[in-house]
Amino acid sequence: GVDLQLLGIGTDGHIGFNEPCSSLASRTRIKTLTEQTRVDNARFFDGDVEQVPHHVITQGIGTILEARHLVLLATGEGKADAVAATVEGPVAAVCPASALQLHRHATVVVDEAAASKLKHADYFRYTFANKPEWQGI
Repeated sequence: GVDLQLLGIGTDGHIGFNEPCSSLASRTRIKTLTEQTRVDNARFFDGDVEQVPHHVITQGIGTILEARHLVLLATGEGKADAVAATVEGPVAAVCPASALQLHRHATVVVDEAAASKLKHADYFRYTFANKPEWQGI
């Protein structure tokens, strides 16, 4: 299996190209990308959205959740809504990344801009600053 799963997050809360409303139990499979995901990824294709594939192979959310440790990285204000929905919202297929709340060892690493919409940001800063040494984080 996967020991360490590194994840990014889409502006709509997708992880690993599991678009909103993907099954939280999904396995590795072919997915159709939303237009927003294609627009967001055009930067990898010289800004030409027409060059971005319509379909991809992705690990499903169920597959991702089997990893020993999940690490989600997010930067920038454009990811703030998705980060807030992931961390503080309900676990729901409409925000696939919210499934990380169910994982036994998930770490979310964000910059201040990506954290800007977290209602409990002070709590998260406090708990991180006061982690016991034995956790090794």
